[in-house]
Amino acid sequence: MRPGVERSVEGGACDGRSELELVKLRAAECIDEAAERLGALSRAIWSQPELAYEEHHAHRVLTHFFEREPPAASWAVQPHYQLPTAFCAEWEPPEARAPSAAPRLLHLGFLCEYDALPGIGHACGHNLIAEVGAAAALGVRGALEGLPRPPPPVKVIVLGTPAEEDGGGKIDLIEAGAFTNLDVVFMAHPSQENAAYLPDMAEHDVTVKYYGKASHSAAYPWEGLNALDAAVLAYNNLSVFRQQMKPTWRVHGIIKNGGVKPNIIPSYSELIYYFRAPSMKELQVLTKKAEDCFRAAALASGCTVEIKSGAHDYYNVLPNKSLWKAYMENGRKLGIEFISEDTMLNGPSGSTDFGNVTFVVPGIHPYFHIGSNALNHTEQYTEAAGSQEAQFYTLRTAKALAMTALDVIFKPELLERIREDFKLKLQEEQFVNAVE
Repeated sequence: MRPGVERSVEGGACDGRSELELVKLRAAECIDEAAERLGALSRAIWSQPELAYEEHHAHRVLTHFFEREPPAASWAVQPHYQLPTAFCAEWEPPEARAPSAAPRLLHLGFLCEYDALPGIGHACGHNLIAEVGAAAALGVRGALEGLPRPPPPVKVIVLGTPAEEDGGGKIDLIEAGAFTNLDVVFMAHPSQENAAYLPDMAEHDVTVKYYGKASHSAAYPWEGLNALDAAVLAYNNLSVFRQQMKPTWRVHGIIKNGGVKPNIIPSYSELIYYFRAPSMKELQVLTKKAEDCFRAAALASGCTVEIKSGAHDYYNVLPNKSLWKAYMENGRKLGIEFISEDTMLNGPSGSTDFGNVTFVVPGIHPYFHIGSNALNHTEQYTEAAGSQEAQFYTLRTAKALAMTALDVIFKPELLERIREDFKLKLQEEQFVNAVE
């Protein structure tokens, strides 16, 4: 923190509000001023849904948005950042670009998602996630540009992260080093309620293939080995196993291939399963038990089995209480009504590759109401995500994120608490070596 910056921001203003509050107000004003452009950005993504790693239209729309954002050339954009449909847009105050600028810049990341679901489009509202990330970054930049004196040494980084629904684009970017220098990351996800945190679970997916032997189903079935029987046995094994599963574990799957014709003993079958648990440690236990069910089915049916894991496991999202408390404080000032902490910590949740990010860098992934009671991953939610009504709630959430980022910039004690929370949670998860 530069000498005098914290004092100037935390000091009083002539109307009784602190200068930090006025800076936050300016961030919100900047987001409002860009509302039309941001809404158009969201609609352009929503109107042309694309699947994981194929988000070429959304990628083009987002990179052009930052390349053309006034004033000209204010964002340094790398359009194909580590992945074909990922991008990085950076802004820093002119003073920070001087070779002698010190101390080290604080790097704040704002994440955008923009992939859709097969068949039902943006039923998880990723067009709004992209809008929130872009809007919050614009708000922080605008607020810092409006300071009467040089702002603190900070770099605002927007990362376009493809393939959340399938594959784990953020994990690819972690492995490529995209998160190495970030200090805190921000994003927000559409939902049915406002929650500063939800305990998104660790997730592991597998493809299970059974190989049997074809034969005529009526003339000489005893010559065959029925791969569909193996798949049905596996499905039933897991169904019976549910009695011994912990209440917080989740197992769900489909039989993708069960044969080609009733009078042919199926020589091949295929299942796809997802396993979820509150932590990576529990997920490993659940996965081992499930794989035993698959192998038992192969043994009983006489088939051979191939179990192939997905490219990446999704880690559980680590909570950062100092960060989400700051977010809630800012959100309440904007009129956001949050669910209770007890409901938040014990409510239903899914999985996200943002969980892996929280094992690398402190971050926040709040959920926000978009004006509809429709459930995610439904046609009704697709419609809600593209509605004009969702815009108010989306931009309000972006303002809360921007205001929280400004707290991180101007309150070094908050940043220290965020880092301590991060280290503590890693230790609890036995991942302390990940940051050494």
